Amino acid sequence: MNILAKPVNFLNEVRSELSKVAWSTRNELMASTVLVITITAIMTIFIGIVDLGLSRFLSVVFK
Repeated sequence: MNILAKPVNFLNEVRSELSKVAWSTRNELMASTVLVITITAIMTIFIGIVDLGLSRFLSVVFK
């Protein structure tokens, strides 16, 4: 193979593999994004509350 055939072959194989991928629809993508943002917000609030509670508890214990 010459030096130009390898990259062209690689790109053709990539295109072939990408055509086999089951891409999400716009609605599925939006639903997944909202779910991830919601769970992240809930976990952030939970961890913040636990951190605040432990901080206050430890400040009372070591006072």
